[in-house]
Amino acid sequence: MKKKYQNAFFIFGLAVLAIMTSQLDFAQVWAGLTHAGYWFLAVIALWGFLYIFNTATWWIIIRSQTNEKPNFSFAWLYKITVSAFALNYATPGGLMGGEPYRIMSLSPKIGTERASASVILFVMTHIYSHFWFWLLSVVLYIFTQPVYFIMGVLLAVVAAVCLLAIWFFLKGYKKGIAVTGMSLLSHFPMVKRWAIPFFERNRDRLASIDHEIAALHNQNRRTFVTAVLIELICRLVSTLEIFFILLVILPSVSVVQCILIYAFTTLFANMLFFMPLQLGGREGGFLMSTGGLGMSARAGIFVALLVRVRELIWTAIGLLLIKIDRKNG
Repeated sequence: MKKKYQNAFFIFGLAVLAIMTSQLDFAQVWAGLTHAGYWFLAVIALWGFLYIFNTATWWIIIRSQTNEKPNFSFAWLYKITVSAFALNYATPGGLMGGEPYRIMSLSPKIGTERASASVILFVMTHIYSHFWFWLLSVVLYIFTQPVYFIMGVLLAVVAAVCLLAIWFFLKGYKKGIAVTGMSLLSHFPMVKRWAIPFFERNRDRLASIDHEIAALHNQNRRTFVTAVLIELICRLVSTLEIFFILLVILPSVSVVQCILIYAFTTLFANMLFFMPLQLGGREGGFLMSTGGLGMSARAGIFVALLVRVRELIWTAIGLLLIKIDRKNG
């Protein structure tokens, strides 16, 4: 990636990080950190481990596109992954920051079409696994918690949306999504003046990207299933963050409760995807999910605070990694 683009990503992310950090109550943060003690260090270390899962998914997607050995290392791809997630955390709209960074970093090594296809596939797999996680969490809730009428209706709606999304993503995997996506954008008043010329200029390139996307599902079923399972396992292991934090104030907390808290919170936060760092949505999700499982508001606030601090720390780490540029990967 050219130095000027690298610096632009770094400066933008740093500016947003500074704004987000300024919103914190530092006395409250310090009190929470001292109370959590070494468990907070476990949370930080956990996310270093979770990013290995994300990198592994992207790595096997890239490897599935060709029989040639990549001319970059897993460690280099891990660095790009952490930085991309940092940019996503700091960017309103989420994918507007990290995914262009992934493509621009990887393109010089494997070409624009393959880089774009691998990033689109990774994002699709990442989101696809979320819908499976939420659907499985609905089943888990039904078998472990009392289901009243209103909750039953809500669970049915969530399950229906998840099933519809899973069907949509399977269609996208089979036929590709780049051409269809740009074709849809061409009908939106706000963006069609830009989308139509772009679509016409890059029709062949988009078709090539769709071919790469369809190949993963149609020709490499084992790779496809492996990538989805890795991301789904990553979602499940992520719930240990909630478990570690709640152990500090609720020694009797169960892993099942933590899975349900994480599922509901991420579902609620992703409904507010347009907010940088999902500010407010994540906190509200924790308060509602912990309250819905009979926990105190204090528990929800404590979890939300430490998760927010963890996100800021890993965002800072990711932004710093942008400046560590190893030419040979």
